[in-house]
Amino acid sequence: MSFATSGSFPASLIPAQKKQALDNNYLNFADGTSDWAQQYLPELYEAEVERYGNRTLAGFLRMVGAEMPMTSDQVLWSEQNRLHVSYNEVEWKSGVIFEIDLANANPTTNGRGNNTAAIKVNNTILVSDNATGLVTQKFIVTGVTQPTLPATKAEITVTPYDIATVKAGLQLTAAASLNLFVYGSEFGKGSTDATMDSIEPSFTEYHNSPIIIRDKYQVNGSDAAQIGWIEVATEDGTSGYLWYLKAESETRLRFEDYMEMAMVEGELAGHTVAMPGASTGINLKGTEGLFAAIEARGNVYQGFAGAAAPGSGALGDFDEILKNLDKQGAIEENMLFLQRSTALDFDDMIAAMNGAFASSAAASYGLFDNESEMALNFGFTGFRRGSYDFYKTDWKYLNDASTRGLSNAIDGVMIPAGTTTVYDQMLGSNIRRPFLHVRYRASETEDRRYKNWITGSVGGAYTDALDAMDVHFLTERCLVTQAANNFVLFKTV
Repeated sequence: MSFATSGSFPASLIPAQKKQALDNNYLNFADGTSDWAQQYLPELYEAEVERYGNRTLAGFLRMVGAEMPMTSDQVLWSEQNRLHVSYNEVEWKSGVIFEIDLANANPTTNGRGNNTAAIKVNNTILVSDNATGLVTQKFIVTGVTQPTLPATKAEITVTPYDIATVKAGLQLTAAASLNLFVYGSEFGKGSTDATMDSIEPSFTEYHNSPIIIRDKYQVNGSDAAQIGWIEVATEDGTSGYLWYLKAESETRLRFEDYMEMAMVEGELAGHTVAMPGASTGINLKGTEGLFAAIEARGNVYQGFAGAAAPGSGALGDFDEILKNLDKQGAIEENMLFLQRSTALDFDDMIAAMNGAFASSAAASYGLFDNESEMALNFGFTGFRRGSYDFYKTDWKYLNDASTRGLSNAIDGVMIPAGTTTVYDQMLGSNIRRPFLHVRYRASETEDRRYKNWITGSVGGAYTDALDAMDVHFLTERCLVTQAANNFVLFKTV
């Protein structure tokens, strides 16, 4: 069953970007006769009906991350690469020689840069076919020929341990057909390490830039002094018969939602985007949001299934995700923020398995000081699968009919809970920071986390001759998504 509206999407759900008087902002007393309102006293409800409940969407980033100041146009961070040496893009060349395409083969695991193979003579290696990984053979490296630029392919000469030649199953002629990893070394008695060289640690550097988000509400002096029939109430607790109180509050709340949604949806500019109305040379850079970061560096899972028998459907899908987590950081605690239908799929999956999953009562709640009541107060339910604890909740942003609820592209995200160790250049030491956090521009004289000010000659401000009150909102911020390889983005097929 699906819900549909006749014609286009209801305009009443979409805030107008232009300040204007609309007929639905006022009670209409012209009910057939021009003097109806003057002859009869209407039965007037003096309060607005909360047709859409609490309409704000903010709160996601407050729950999973933190906010920290920065003093630059760019935030940089580095992430450790894998400890052990491995390569794909390996081709059997001839005899007992393998060729590694260093330009494309696991550059993040190469401790010597893309022009030098991190393999040494006397290393022992395991080679497997890329298609299934089932055919394997072990070798000892007897020679290494590094490439000379502009060449990018290194050659390693090996001696098999079990038979004198390379197994037939590994003698594949297609490029990039084999995988290889170093599992140790072997030396003879009385050997020396004079010919050995070292492998430097490798890392990958990432960056993001803050963007400036602005909004404004304006009301003239006459309207600011005029009362209405309806007592308006705002989400922050303010109430009264002044309409502009409602409009200003909604602008504020909408801006606070923008602050979060821009961090989730942000995209880096893939081309030159000139700023409208600006002088030449001012271009918009964009910023990398959560979805873009996971798409670029994380795990994307499409088509999560509903409840089904063990080994298939949702359980099979979920177990595949767990197997991939094992290959990443294997972070034990994870938070699931899901669209409604996907959340129901998880519920069905857990219900179908019954005792196979730890219940919410049996799951560990380390993230919430091991208090299940605290987790429930935040709207989370917990379950355990394998060695992982998961905390699941609905994400209002994905369900709201005026935001992501308009599309079916995103089904949810899985975010590792807790913190990771990073080196802070300003402090000169390692510190712990959440995997997901916001950086905002700030200095001793200027704090741009959340700026709000009033100009004009109305509402207590006397800055110019304008007979109006301009309420300004501004922030400058970006999102830092660290260790994105541990994040999962659920997408619709």
